[in-house]
Amino acid sequence: MTFILGLTGGIGSGKSAASQWFEAQNIVVVDADIVAREVVEVGQPALVQIRHIFGDWVILENGALNRSALREHIFKDPSARQTLEQITHPAIRTAIIEQLAAAQSPYVILVSPLLFETNQHELTDHTLLIDATEELQIQRASSRDGQSVEQIQKIIQVQMPREQKIQHANDVVLNDGHLEHLYAQLRPLHLKYLAQAEIH
Repeated sequence: MTFILGLTGGIGSGKSAASQWFEAQNIVVVDADIVAREVVEVGQPALVQIRHIFGDWVILENGALNRSALREHIFKDPSARQTLEQITHPAIRTAIIEQLAAAQSPYVILVSPLLFETNQHELTDHTLLIDATEELQIQRASSRDGQSVEQIQKIIQVQMPREQKIQHANDVVLNDGHLEHLYAQLRPLHLKYLAQAEIH
């Protein structure tokens, strides 16, 4: 079994920049966010279940999931969020396991913003947290996504507190400078993971 690294970080922390750097080193990256979108595509069993439980209003005319309507609905109703997660989380987990098993690289990375919150860290051998202050997270995410500060703060509140993430992670990289500063911290870790993968 290939050595699996779990990579996480809050919104605007720079985990995407980190995962792209690892991809440039020819390391296969399985992105939980992409998998989460794939499992609710047209024709997927999870989408059929969502329609059956929530009703036709969650489906667009072209048969695809009406993400914005559903997102708004679960923000207002926490029990609806739980119902949705009971459908999607098992499907996401199964797809992630399949993609990790199929990966062909010295080690493989599972990138997930909710690595610890959804217990996806259980699928990994080692975890790396890309960390940033809340001020930096808000600044980066608002300039990148054009989201309001309130929306970003809501997302941060849903995620595990920063201090807790730091306690859970095996390795922590503080991304508080330029990208080159981030990459300089990732290089020695990459070498460490290559060595760990060899003896795994």
